[in-house]
Amino acid sequence: MSNIQSLRGMKDILDKNSELFTYFIDNASKIASRYGFSYLETPILEETALFKRSVGESSDIVGKEMYQFIDKGENDVCLRPEGTAGVVRMFVQNKLDRAGGTRKYFYHGPMFRYERPQKGRLREFHQFGCESFGESNVYEDANIILMISEILSFFKIEYNLQLNSLGCKECMPSYKENLVKHLEGLSLCSDCDRRVLTNPIRVLDCKNDSCQNELKDAPKITNSLCSICDTDFEKLKVILDKNNITYEVDSNLVRGLDYYTKTAFEFVSTNIGAQSAIAGGGRYDRLVEFLGGRETSAIGFAIGIERLLELIIKNETKEEVLYIGAMSEDAIDTVFTKVSQKRKELKVITDYKVRGFGKHLNNAQKLGATTVALVGENEIKDNTIWIKKLETKEEQTISLDEF
Repeated sequence: MSNIQSLRGMKDILDKNSELFTYFIDNASKIASRYGFSYLETPILEETALFKRSVGESSDIVGKEMYQFIDKGENDVCLRPEGTAGVVRMFVQNKLDRAGGTRKYFYHGPMFRYERPQKGRLREFHQFGCESFGESNVYEDANIILMISEILSFFKIEYNLQLNSLGCKECMPSYKENLVKHLEGLSLCSDCDRRVLTNPIRVLDCKNDSCQNELKDAPKITNSLCSICDTDFEKLKVILDKNNITYEVDSNLVRGLDYYTKTAFEFVSTNIGAQSAIAGGGRYDRLVEFLGGRETSAIGFAIGIERLLELIIKNETKEEVLYIGAMSEDAIDTVFTKVSQKRKELKVITDYKVRGFGKHLNNAQKLGATTVALVGENEIKDNTIWIKKLETKEEQTISLDEF
């Protein structure tokens, strides 16, 4: 009988990767909290209609990639392919759109898309994201971009920022009309032929080289912005310049989801191969309304965590890890008590087996301890504990009470 393996495109996170994963979550969460965002968790399973109405029927996610099925209650459901739609559903369901004011949330967790697995692209992947509701000022767009920059800089991850404006309901219709006229007669892939009929702006997002070659003379949306969108986009660039954020305007950047309006952005790494986008997002001022709520300004982003793991450089400050071991049977109870007490102060690891001095030291080093504390027959008799700092080699014996 063969062993059961993990499903294709789904990987265990363990050892060094699990250490980096939790390191990222912990510190990204701290930075988001400093920016006024509070933690939110939404269900992994949602109604399929949520993503069809938000992400859009024209998107590859809805058209090809969702883990969709009918459950035992005859409900059409799917595993969430992205995080924003569920947060907006929560926002409307809890009538926060009617309460007014601003609301800011961050989340992290698994997302699912049935696509061809490759480096940097899995079928189960994890995202860290933030969503901000109720603030229409372009300073909030800048605030979001600055926060992502701070998160990536904390982990010493280099990036290029790509920026665009997708316009609003006032200027987008005429641009789409001009774009469709331009696309007529071009030799595009079958996916783009479909997009022309459903959401033509998505054609600009095609990754097919032949399509990109055909689109090189396509009209630029930044040349069709209304006065409000144009003023906001210019203001955003001024704010980023003043805060020393380098960017490149990419007029073909539309993101892969239908709900974006105005500001759209991607943070791109040059160090991870073809799947180079490590964070992205933008403004979606009409999505709350699309999902049955009152019109509410909103902007957000998501970071793909797996893509960052090989790029993260941990802070060199080493965490203090204490190893406590027993060298005699009568020391085990004392060791267990001391382990429980010291865990209120720092990370403590132990071994319930009685081991000799040398084996305890080897064990402690393998487990990444910075300090070893051992109790044997002599220590029990004298009510003491032997301690060694592994980096400095400093040793001392102190009373158990002092310890």
